[in-house]
Amino acid sequence: MNKKLITELKQKLEKEKELLEKELQSFAKKNKNLKGDWITRYPKFNGGERDEETDELEEYEALLPVEQNLELRLKDIKLALEKIKKGKYGICEKCKKPISEQRLRACPEAKTCSKCKT
Repeated sequence: MNKKLITELKQKLEKEKELLEKELQSFAKKNKNLKGDWITRYPKFNGGERDEETDELEEYEALLPVEQNLELRLKDIKLALEKIKKGKYGICEKCKKPISEQRLRACPEAKTCSKCKT
């Protein structure tokens, strides 16, 4: 794979990493005890109306799967950046063949080629 493409994809991954971390920070905090883990902030009740507390609880419950999804995407992006550093980027984890440029452009954090994905 050519260096220009790797540089381009690395920049794309770094930008996506930054955006994901920013989005996570808007409703979660990093877990100090577990690297790479985030914890959705639980709402602080102000002793207000019962409906208000119910709404906040529902919002919290709705954010849990969002946090998990963003956390997994962030993990994949960090893994791809680590592979770039080690010179192992763009190689399918299953068949060990190169992942196509087209697939990497569409999904730079891809771990497998199109054939092994299915």
